[in-house]
Amino acid sequence: MMTKVLVILAAAGVLCGCENMSSGQKGAVAGGALGTGIGMVAGGSFGQVVGAGLIGGAVGYVGGSALGK
Repeated sequence: MMTKVLVILAAAGVLCGCENMSSGQKGAVAGGALGTGIGMVAGGSFGQVVGAGLIGGAVGYVGGSALGK
């Protein structure tokens, strides 16, 4: 339970620092945080958690860029 709370607080802290970022960059940060958090909650190994974060970041960047246009 404590791990979930820390992950949520860390994600909120990262997202609060997105003041001068483009939509794509904000999407990448949010996607990476969500992908990593989901990988951790699902109980994946370190490699799976990092992979989920990278995939989430890539998908977030594409989605953020599309919304920005």
